[in-house]
Parts: sequence; C-alpha cells; structure tokens
Amino acid sequence: MKKRSNMKRRILLCLSVAMCTLTSMAQEKYQLTLDQCIDIAKDKSFSMLKLKQNLERTEHNLQATVRSLRTKVDLSMELPSFRDDVVQWNDSLGVSYYSQKQLGYSADLMIRQPLPTDGSIYILNSLSTIDDMRRDVRSSSTRTRIGFEQPFDAFYGYNNIRSALKRAKLAHESSSKSLKREELNLIYNVSSSYYNLLSLQEQTKIAQLDLERQTEAQEISKNKFEAGLIREVDALQMEVDLAEAQSNHDIAILNQEASLTRFKELLGIGLEDEIELNSDLSYDVVIVDHELAIQLALEHRLELREQDIQIELQRLNIKQQKAARMVKANLNVYYEQAGVWQDRTMTDPATQEVLHVRKDLFPSIGSAYSNYKDRPASYGIGFTLNIPILDWGENRSRVRAAESQLKEIEYTKQEVERSIETEVKSLVSTINSNLKRLQLLEKNVVVAEKSFNITLQRYTDGDIDSEALALERKRMNTAYTSKLSAYINYQLSLADLMRKTFFDFKTNTLIE
Repeated sequence: MKKRSNMKRRILLCLSVAMCTLTSMAQEKYQLTLDQCIDIAKDKSFSMLKLKQNLERTEHNLQATVRSLRTKVDLSMELPSFRDDVVQWNDSLGVSYYSQKQLGYSADLMIRQPLPTDGSIYILNSLSTIDDMRRDVRSSSTRTRIGFEQPFDAFYGYNNIRSALKRAKLAHESSSKSLKREELNLIYNVSSSYYNLLSLQEQTKIAQLDLERQTEAQEISKNKFEAGLIREVDALQMEVDLAEAQSNHDIAILNQEASLTRFKELLGIGLEDEIELNSDLSYDVVIVDHELAIQLALEHRLELREQDIQIELQRLNIKQQKAARMVKANLNVYYEQAGVWQDRTMTDPATQEVLHVRKDLFPSIGSAYSNYKDRPASYGIGFTLNIPILDWGENRSRVRAAESQLKEIEYTKQEVERSIETEVKSLVSTINSNLKRLQLLEKNVVVAEKSFNITLQRYTDGDIDSEALALERKRMNTAYTSKLSAYINYQLSLADLMRKTFFDFKTNTLIE
C-alpha cells in the first residue's frame, strides 16, 4: 500500500510539474517601455493589420494598372465545336429552313500593345476549319492581321489609360497616408493607455504607501490609547482611517487589473500574458514654438493632402464629364494576309462514281496555307466621326454640378487649414501650461512629504490629534495624485502634438 501511495504521489507531482511547464510556455512575460508597447501594437494591432492589407491591395492595383500598359498575349481555341441544329434563311423568295451539322476547330492568337495615347497596335493570327457533314464540305482559312487603333479624342478630351494610372497612384498614396495617420493615432492611443495604466499602477503604490503609513499611525494610536494618552474616539477614528486605506488599496488593485486587460487587447497580445511597465517618471523639458508647430502641421498633415487628392480626382471627373459630349474621332488601319480553302466530295451524277474525295483536316489546312502564300495581301483604313448635336443641356448641367463639387472640396480644404492652425496653437499653449504645472507640483510633493513627516512626529509626541494627522495624510496623497496627473497630461499632450505635426519635438526628428 505504501508503494502504491508513493507511486501515486510521484505521478501527481510529475503531472503538476508538466502543467506548470506548459502554462509557463503558453504565457509570455513582457517588461515594456512605451516605445516597446508601440512597436508591439504596430505588429499585432488588428486596426494596423487591416490597414496594412488595404495598403497592399492598393499596391497591387497600382501594379496592375502599370502592367496593363505592357504587351498582352491571348490564345483562344475551339477543340472542337460541334453543332447539329436548324438554321433560318431569309432571301427574296421568303423564309426557308434547313438543317446543318458542323464540326469546327479554330485558334486565335492575339498580341496587343496598348499605347499611352489610348490607342493600340495588335497582331491577330487565326486558323479555323469547318466540316459541314450534311453537305460533305470542308472549309479552312488562315489569316494574319496587323492593325492600329487610335481614338483622337484622347488627345484633346479624356485619356482613359493615363487617367486610370493617375487614379491608381492617388489611391495608393491615399492608402499610404491613411496607414501613416492611423499609425500616429495608434501611437497616441497606446501612449494614452500606457500612461493610464502607469497612473493606476502608481496610484496602487500610493495606496500601498498610504496603507503602510496608516498602519503605522494606527499602531502608534493603539499604544497611546493603551497608555491612556488619547481618547477612545481618537483610537476608533484611526481604525476607521485604516479600514478606508485598506479599501482604497483594494479598489486601486481592481482598477489596475481592468486597465491591464484593456491594454493587452489594444496591443494585440494574449490576455494570459504578463506585463510589467517601466515606472520611470522622468521627463524632458520641451519648449515648443507655436509658429514652427503650425508650419509643420500645414506641411505634413494628411488631411490637407487628402483634400488635394480629392481635388485632383474631381478634376479628372470634370474632364471625363466634358469629354462625354465632345466630338469623337477614331482611326482604324489594318494590313492582312489571308488564305482560304474549300473542298467537297464530288460524284458523277450518272454513274454515282466518286470523282473527288474532300481532304482531311490537316491537308485542308495545308491547302489554306498554300493559298495564304499565293493570295495578294489586303488592307483597310477607316476614319469614324461621332458628333453630338443636341442633348438639351444635360451634359452642361452635369459638368457644372461637378465643378460645384470641386469648389466645395476647395472650401473644405481652407476650413481644414484654419482648423489645424487653431488646434495646434491651442495644443502648444496646453503643453507649455502642463509643463509649468508639472514643475510646480513636483515642488509641492516635496513640501507635502516634509510636512507629513513633521506632522507624524508631532502626533507621536502628542502635540496634535488624529484628525490633524489624517488631514495632512490626505493632503500628501492629493499632492502625489496631482503630480502624477500633471505628468501624464504633459506626456500625452506631447504625443498628441507629434501626431498632429508629424514632428517629434523631444528628439527634433520628422516622422516619415
């Protein structure tokens, strides 16, 4: 029995060790600074992952548009095509019907080179043969055509190829700008969540420190009460203050855990992973010139460039709308070499003797190719003209509507410029104000700590009561909290300025 019991204990111990090992392997531990948090969010945040896919999509669209200007080669074949049906025939004698049964083979090789002028040059090679089984006739043909197509309205109207390329470039740029803007927004959001979590961690430390001090004060009060130096009500008040300090400490821990969960979701890491933030609250003094900040914002803010892109796209739309009722001319030129062959089985009507047997597939194609070499070349040229005469002003109204929309976009751009100037100027003032307040509250913390130590000593000596000590303790906690809030506001305002000017004033570097 003892051996079995020892064996069970060993198995349970091994299982426990294995489970602990697997758990530690599944969890990751992060000791993070703000920059490290931002890097993790850029790689794992779902919003950034979606925008990266959007940018990749526009890159592929741009590549597709550029490659559409290259030579295209297409081959189409029928191997074979069979039909057995009834065909209607109309002539001067009326309508007649006859049945047909055909087996055909064909192949077309098209080589087309688009031109920047919206035209194209092409080479078409065709080979086909049809076996009419009811009439016992085989027809074969082979041809090569070299052609040129050019719409003249592409020179003075709307060029589809160039416009498509420009639209693709603008779409890619817009997507790239959106990704950069979202990246800066992500930096700010991560910074905000980081400092919020850091604030809760520091508040937990403040609550812990307050609990320790209150515990010490309660011990002093207890000893003084037992010695008969203070009233019972003062000792009871100290116990109430200790219970309040313990409650504040517990609430601070709960708030920290909830904020930690939200922070993990923002970074895109596992909720079971452990995070430890760098609690260094040092900072750099940054003096920002509002004129420089406004200039940088107007030069680099993506909202302005997006408005410029909308203006360019709208101008393309206006040009396209105007071209809808322009005189259109088109030139078509081709040079063709063709060969044909038709062969059938012939019999003597009197004797029904077979005089000639139609050729098979490949000999028939060979005969068509021989005719291809012997037959003179053919060519053609055509010039077509399309002249709009009357549309009762429909297109003119559509053009004016598009021009009005362009004016609206231009006014929106001016409004955005003014908004940016006001926003950045106010933000710079806030940063300078936050810096002054932070420096002032740092001195206030030093004074509050000295005052509390003096008050605690006076309470120990019996010069003051517990109410005065509690008041001084709350004043010191308020000083800690106010300084922490000022520090976070200062750091967040700097991060906000960076995303709104594309310039890091801490390091004097431009965000590309």
